[in-house]
Amino acid sequence: MVQALLVMNGALFLLELYSGAPLIDALALWPLGLSGTAAFGLAAPHFQLWQLVTYSFLHGGIMHLLLNMYALWLFGSRMENVWGSEAFTLYYFVCVIGAGLVQLFVATLGTGEGGIYPTLGASGGVFGLLLAFGLTFPTERLMLIFPPVVLQAKWFVLIYGAIELWAGVTGTMAGVAHFAHLGGMLFGYILLLYWRRHPPGYRWNRH
Repeated sequence: MVQALLVMNGALFLLELYSGAPLIDALALWPLGLSGTAAFGLAAPHFQLWQLVTYSFLHGGIMHLLLNMYALWLFGSRMENVWGSEAFTLYYFVCVIGAGLVQLFVATLGTGEGGIYPTLGASGGVFGLLLAFGLTFPTERLMLIFPPVVLQAKWFVLIYGAIELWAGVTGTMAGVAHFAHLGGMLFGYILLLYWRRHPPGYRWNRH
């Protein structure tokens, strides 16, 4: 499933480069109740239910795509091996949709501040996988790029989550959907808690 997601994200990015604004209008996640003009000078698109999934296959640039796909491969491959493809797929899209719902709420509240922008990217699902990885392999060592230090996965998740919360509340790093990242982690954690009492009927390797 990770391989399929990588291919789908790559294919949609190429299609995005080719078609541009029409694809973003249709598949990106737009705030509720828009009217007037969007950030690109176009008529503001309307929210559609499918956007809670399709936004995750669009990206804002090549680096945005590559970073998300690297994290999807790094953490997703390990978690798919643990859970099996069916449970992995369910978990990933619960995180994607949960991240979209949180971002939808936050973006809709802020539509009058600084223009109207769509949300896109796989980060909500990726952050959910990061959380699952940290809980499953808490002592696994991960190397940060900036700064170049080694941390256990559990501390990596806690620090990254705290940074996202601080950035979202303070408005630091504008243009990044911090609350979507947190939403992916939140919905992933809720599903993991549910699975502790009701394990999925799929392959589940205990570690």
